Amino acid sequence: MPFEPAHPTDVRSQMGRDLRRTAQKTVFDARQRLTSSSGTRASFDFELLDDYANSRDSSALVLPIVFAILALFASFWVPVYVAAGWAGVVAAANLATVLAARRFKQIVPSQFNAGQWTTRFVVAETAYGVSWALLALFSLFAADRGSLAVVMFAMGLVGIATNAVSTRTLPMATLMSTLPVALTVTIDLVFIGGPLNTLNWSLAAVTIGAEIFFVYLARQLHASKLEEIVHQAEKDQLINELEEARQMSDEARRHAEQANIAKSQFLATMSHELRTPLNAIIGFSEVLQSELLGPHQVPQYKEYAGDIHSSGQHLLNLLNELLDLSRIEAGKYELNEEAVSLVDIAEDCRRMVEIRAKAKGIELAFNYGKTLPKLWGDERAIRQVILNLLSNAIKFTPQAGKVAVTVGRSTDGGQLISVRDNGPGIPEDEIETVLSSFGQGSLAQKTAEQGAGLGLPIVQKIMELHQGRFDLFSKLRFGTEVIATFPRARVMDALAPVVEKRSKLEIYSDAGR
Repeated sequence: MPFEPAHPTDVRSQMGRDLRRTAQKTVFDARQRLTSSSGTRASFDFELLDDYANSRDSSALVLPIVFAILALFASFWVPVYVAAGWAGVVAAANLATVLAARRFKQIVPSQFNAGQWTTRFVVAETAYGVSWALLALFSLFAADRGSLAVVMFAMGLVGIATNAVSTRTLPMATLMSTLPVALTVTIDLVFIGGPLNTLNWSLAAVTIGAEIFFVYLARQLHASKLEEIVHQAEKDQLINELEEARQMSDEARRHAEQANIAKSQFLATMSHELRTPLNAIIGFSEVLQSELLGPHQVPQYKEYAGDIHSSGQHLLNLLNELLDLSRIEAGKYELNEEAVSLVDIAEDCRRMVEIRAKAKGIELAFNYGKTLPKLWGDERAIRQVILNLLSNAIKFTPQAGKVAVTVGRSTDGGQLISVRDNGPGIPEDEIETVLSSFGQGSLAQKTAEQGAGLGLPIVQKIMELHQGRFDLFSKLRFGTEVIATFPRARVMDALAPVVEKRSKLEIYSDAGR
């Protein structure tokens, strides 16, 4: 079905829909940024907080074991009840963060408030960080405060590292859960060691450096996670756009199929309605032209009858071409295949166009290959292919020109028919137009007879139905050559004779006779 340009109203409505969609997207993004706690989008905030909640929930069983191990380790320097009390307080604070995370996971995303939940998590992490900072109180109960400095330093690093990794997608929570323990441990190390204890001062400096490093690492992990969410959102948006485009394409395809069905129904209906009066016009004009009922008193009537007859024939040919093209595009063009001779069909077509060629003084030169086997194909369709090629060649060849036709074997073992003329040729940039339905080149429109531009497209489609190939070669002012090639599979070559193998016993028996 030929492409039909979109109606200007449809184009304007589509542009309007695109503009409205762009404006709605801009407003939506701005609203998302305004309601976001991170300055990106509220949906991104939900993803970040959801990742934080999953991290806290997944560590609900692991961290209490860590607290127990640290308390056992600290019990070598402080009383057991002090170490156990610290572990219990930290475990309770951790439980509060876990419960808040699980409560967050139960909410509906549409009812999500980024600012409210961010505040809740930051408050819970602050309490959790303060509970970790209570380990600085160990110095009040330790007998050997000098060796306790290393223990507090190690426990403080463990707390800073675990909290920074667990809260990586919530930067403010990272700061509030690590800063209290970092500050208290640093201050305690300074006071325990005194101004002359370089080891404790070094440990205090390392603690501050560890705090800065882990906060920076958490922010990098936050940025990486945010970038991942952004890319995922872009991918989801692209998938949605592709799905929308697919739905639009399916809708357009359905409309095109409906239009194609309507076109086929129209042509099927009009074929009878047009052919019936055309046959009457052609028949009666032929009667008038031949003066079967008596001579005309006015000589011009005979000439007018001839014009009517030729115009009717031309219109009938156009109608037949339209119907053939419509059937082919609708998949209703069925081949009645049989064994045919390409040479015989070409010879029949030569006799049909010979009168037209002589009228223009065009020389027809036919060259047939020797002993060509028969071809498996539709005789009527192949005859239409050859007639279209010959008619085009005669139509575009000037007076006293030449058309050369060759029927022979192709290089791959198939059969071909080549039609070459010395007409005006086709510009290279117009070959695609000439091969399209209703397409005509600029020179053809000026020099040739009337036509609808359907001959070559019909030839192409008939050759496709025969699994063949159609090629057009042309050069401006040097003529045109068209080649229709049928595949090797359709050539009915004779089979080699079957040679019966005889056993040695039969050979000896024949020799004995």
